[in-house]
Amino acid sequence: MAVIGAGTMGIGISHRFAARGFTVHVVDVDLATAKEAVERIEETLRTAVERGKLDTDEADAAVARLQPASGVDALPVGLDVIVEAVIEDVPLKRGILAAAEARQPRILATNTSSISIDQLAEGLSSPATFAGMHFFNPVWAMPLVEVVRGSATSAETLKEIGALVDALGMEQAVVNDAPGFATSRLGVLVGIEAIRMVEQGVASPQDIDTAMRLGYRHPMGPLMLGDLVGLDVRLKIADHLASVYGDRFEPPALLREMVARGDLGRKSGRGFYDWSSGSPLPIEET
Repeated sequence: MAVIGAGTMGIGISHRFAARGFTVHVVDVDLATAKEAVERIEETLRTAVERGKLDTDEADAAVARLQPASGVDALPVGLDVIVEAVIEDVPLKRGILAAAEARQPRILATNTSSISIDQLAEGLSSPATFAGMHFFNPVWAMPLVEVVRGSATSAETLKEIGALVDALGMEQAVVNDAPGFATSRLGVLVGIEAIRMVEQGVASPQDIDTAMRLGYRHPMGPLMLGDLVGLDVRLKIADHLASVYGDRFEPPALLREMVARGDLGRKSGRGFYDWSSGSPLPIEET
């Protein structure tokens, strides 16, 4: 299989497939960047050994199955599956998907969390073999794949994706194509309402998150989750959903302000929490 785009999600998807026995071609903007991505995936596999999730031999075998690729055109023809995992940009994704389709994979999938599958399928010659495979971060720990059925996605493609999900040791939730699907549509709505509550002085980020963790048994609160996903990613998805569904998805001014000043969450060191030490700490009021 191949993963196109070696950001956070691409690294996680590559880790999961490699750990489950797949040869994984890792594609990024050039060969040097793809090699760096393979090194980062190797680090995640070694960390899995330290945590007792893999043994050393399994990790060594998984690392050996990772192959950097200099671009989509360098991929072998006829792979079982190609997963596109680049940023949420429709023209960019369409161009990459068209190039990937030319490599004739049995299944072509996108990891988009919010963009319509039918919209991304425009320009594909075989949309029947195309679907959404929306993974969750961190992919090596999260058991769900949200499988998104486009209007042209065939029953055979869904059956093959189901078999892939089983092979990955994961579970699927199959949804019909709609902007935001099920998980992003619900998750973003909770997340932006939590940001509005901070904006309005209802409670601190920590107390809002504690309420959702203990009151609703969420594994983490919506504000910490936003920091982990990336507040810039949250904003981009919310803007897209607001364009489709209206004001209830309109991003709060606080979110726009934080992204504008570079407070993006864990990846920038600061969001609703202080991540400069590597662990989330409350931000003291000034």
